[in-house]
Amino acid sequence: MKLKSILISAGLLLAITMSAQAQDYNTGIGLRGGFSQGLTVKHFVSDKAALEGILHTRWSGLMVTGLYEIHNDIANAPGLRWYYGGGAHIGFWDGKENNNRPWGNGNEDVTVLGLDLILGIEYTIPNSPINIGLDYKPEFNIAGYKGVWGEGAALSLRFVW
Repeated sequence: MKLKSILISAGLLLAITMSAQAQDYNTGIGLRGGFSQGLTVKHFVSDKAALEGILHTRWSGLMVTGLYEIHNDIANAPGLRWYYGGGAHIGFWDGKENNNRPWGNGNEDVTVLGLDLILGIEYTIPNSPINIGLDYKPEFNIAGYKGVWGEGAALSLRFVW
């Protein structure tokens, strides 16, 4: 039974390694910093398409964002890609921390739902497990506090494999 598990594990590892050769990396996890800070996980589902999940802080609360992204190589620049996409977010903001909030009287908690766009560029350092990305991600809240957040620029640093 142990030998069967080892063979299956080795086969899966080989398949993942071979599929990772189709793009610079298959999966990356790291930190995201900008007007909000958090964690980012990006996983390619094809040569050009990736899913990205972001867990970040905002207004003394927490936001979860899911994105679908299309990646394109930049000619004559190995490891450099630009991408665009969209997705959605849900956030839970604490209104009791301070009164400098753009909603309500500063004493209420708010749950928001919204849509996101993303436009970015990323570079995977050749022969290294490091990926650096810079993106612009405006948010459009459609429930809870309704409004547009246009300051969604961020720098991401990921460990990739």
